[in-house]
Amino acid sequence: MFDRILVAVDGSPRSEKTVAMAVDLARRYGSAVTVLHVREYERYEGSDVDMGPPVPADQLVRDVVETFRAAGVDAPRGEVRRTSSGDTPDQIVDAASRFAVDLIVMGSRGMSEWKSLLLGGVANKVVEHATCPVLLVR
Repeated sequence: MFDRILVAVDGSPRSEKTVAMAVDLARRYGSAVTVLHVREYERYEGSDVDMGPPVPADQLVRDVVETFRAAGVDAPRGEVRRTSSGDTPDQIVDAASRFAVDLIVMGSRGMSEWKSLLLGGVANKVVEHATCPVLLVR
């Protein structure tokens, strides 16, 4: 049913629940998993300001990929995408399309809870625009 799963992680404590749920699903369905982290940046007085968690993006993705592999799940790739603030949903939907996934697994809220209340939220926008099912983990 779900041959390929995209797992979007943001480095928040809630991401751990998302990863655990995705591990369970991938093991049940024998799915291959792609891990995606979208790192937002803002231009501020001539330099980039990293809007993500304090852990380096590449390390975050490597650690999550290793979690899947340690659980016996095929995790052939992890990807970090750099984008402007507000473009995260588009990047997730684009990655899902590019990797032809059957399911997107992501947290319902992550690093920017207050911002998501004001802007409609990354999860809501992904659900609206994705062409495959989206599982939101609380």
